[in-house]
Amino acid sequence: MQQQKNNVRVILRSIICVAIVLVFVQCNQTTKTDKKVPHIPIIPPQPRLQMDIAEGSPDLQWYRDAEKTRDERLKDWRDARFGCFIHWGASAILGSSWQGKAYGGYGEHIQRMAKIPCDVYRREVVGSFNPTKFDADEWVKTIKAAGMRYVIITAKHHDGFAMFDSDVSDYNIVDATPFGRDPMAELKAACDKNGLKFGFYYSHAFDWGEPNGPGNDWDYENPGGDKHLFEAKNTPWYDAHPEIVPRIRKYVDGKSIPQVIELIKKYDPDFLWFDTPHKLPPEEDLRILKAARTAKPDIVINSRVVSGYDGGPDYFGDYESTGDRAVDFPAKDGDWEAIPTTNESYGYNATDKSHKTPEFLIRVLVKAVARGGNMLLNIGPKGDGEIDEVDVSILKGIGKWMDVNEASIRGTVRTTLPVQAWGESTRKGNTFYLQVFDWPADGVLELGGFLGKVKKAWLMSDKSQSALSYERIDKMTVRFKVPAEAPDVASSVVVVEVDDAENVDSHRLISTKQNNMLRAFDGIPVGGEFKYGNGKITNNGVSGWKNSDQAMTWPVYLTEAGEFKVVAEYIAYKQANKFIVEVGNTSLVSTTKTDSRRSRDKNYIKQELGIMNLPAGKQLIKMHPDSIPSGDLMELRALHFIPLSRK
Repeated sequence: MQQQKNNVRVILRSIICVAIVLVFVQCNQTTKTDKKVPHIPIIPPQPRLQMDIAEGSPDLQWYRDAEKTRDERLKDWRDARFGCFIHWGASAILGSSWQGKAYGGYGEHIQRMAKIPCDVYRREVVGSFNPTKFDADEWVKTIKAAGMRYVIITAKHHDGFAMFDSDVSDYNIVDATPFGRDPMAELKAACDKNGLKFGFYYSHAFDWGEPNGPGNDWDYENPGGDKHLFEAKNTPWYDAHPEIVPRIRKYVDGKSIPQVIELIKKYDPDFLWFDTPHKLPPEEDLRILKAARTAKPDIVINSRVVSGYDGGPDYFGDYESTGDRAVDFPAKDGDWEAIPTTNESYGYNATDKSHKTPEFLIRVLVKAVARGGNMLLNIGPKGDGEIDEVDVSILKGIGKWMDVNEASIRGTVRTTLPVQAWGESTRKGNTFYLQVFDWPADGVLELGGFLGKVKKAWLMSDKSQSALSYERIDKMTVRFKVPAEAPDVASSVVVVEVDDAENVDSHRLISTKQNNMLRAFDGIPVGGEFKYGNGKITNNGVSGWKNSDQAMTWPVYLTEAGEFKVVAEYIAYKQANKFIVEVGNTSLVSTTKTDSRRSRDKNYIKQELGIMNLPAGKQLIKMHPDSIPSGDLMELRALHFIPLSRK
């Protein structure tokens, strides 16, 4: 009997303990669920709107609610990976020239660059705009054939002129031009017919045609223009002079928000692409974003809708936009989109002949996709409504490559492999697409950093998918036997099916037979905060070397010992500084060249540093200042390790 009582007591104690644990867990879960993000309120100075714009603010609950469905609305955008950006408007008829003077830069900025008065621009430019050669079906046919799967076009650029039939303002293509048609409606219909997603660029914060719109300081006393009216040192106009904001808000309430809502209601776009948010106070940008979200909750919006500020998130849109014309990219987390253009202008510029080759742009696309991004490639059609023949040729060249290799782009995700000496890689599930820019002359392609099992490999250009032979030569390296001739000059794709694409090592294979370009963008910074270039051809390096502890590093390995010529590629500054390249116990000490010219006049130079003998195995390549640099060390684009002989 006593034994039975003891058993009952044990059981009761066990039940009580379990109950206590369950109560604790439940309370803990409730605490986590109910926990609110603490925030310090950020209220703009009066007479600006008294809205709390801090990230955890109750006033921004609508934004946090929208974040819950972000993955769902980004699904098609992520799958597409490649889209077409179109900058087209009345300014195209000028070709970036006015009264006999050609202007460099962006053709769509001709009104601002030439300071054309609004009445003159409306009469002589908009009033003459008659793009009778515009054919929406032909445009979309060309775009789709290039492998692009979404289109974003300027519905209103900074000149304030609407390229759609707007009821909000008669300053639009139907009411103010002899053309009298709505090309946005025609283009939307053509995209729907051809299965392409469609969206609008809308300049929400910059409008030269409005008396109360930011940007025009040649007709009006408006902030946000080239004269920097009402700005103070390191202080935007709306912080220095908040009393001006109510007047600018008239533009936001009278045109920007109504036209954004109008575009959504009339055309049901999949995307809205905003720009130059720093021209408006963040609370006004947020009102515009909220209006778009309310009008269509599942619309995809880029990051340039709200300018970043202390106390807010990194960006408010669904994905991050790179800077203009970026063609090189550091490693990025999350969703992002590059917006290169075929030359160096977005709108049509008749004198800009700096067009890139299809091969170059294919490699930009691959680099973006490899790092988890999209590429929205821009074209600037002419004033008569035709796509420039050079752009057509470029798109055809890209399309030829995409006809064969589209599966290596669409639906892919960020690669898990390190950068390779021969190029990049993209990934879909447990399939790698080796994007070989530099085809091995000896017919042996080495894949570094993959630790798992290869199931099968073949050339994407081989419709029969004949298996390539391969062998694992060590734990981290697989060697494939490939044809001596590259299937494509831009990027030859080798498809590799594996057991586990996550089973990788981040050390990069240093080739003893091909040039190894170690980009600063791909390096790992240590010892301080660096300044990264914007990714343009002329600014794709890393600067901001302020102390001797800062270094750029690259974890690497070699399958065999090798001898290498080491070359630094960088932009020099006016002062000379010593720097060191170290690999284990081996080092090279050099002094930077000097260049006192303006930044825009400088180019990257290559400086031979010496010879290094590297052993087989894992090691760390490290570059750092010899001492605290005077001013700044350099803008480093890359270190090159060029094999001299095989060991």
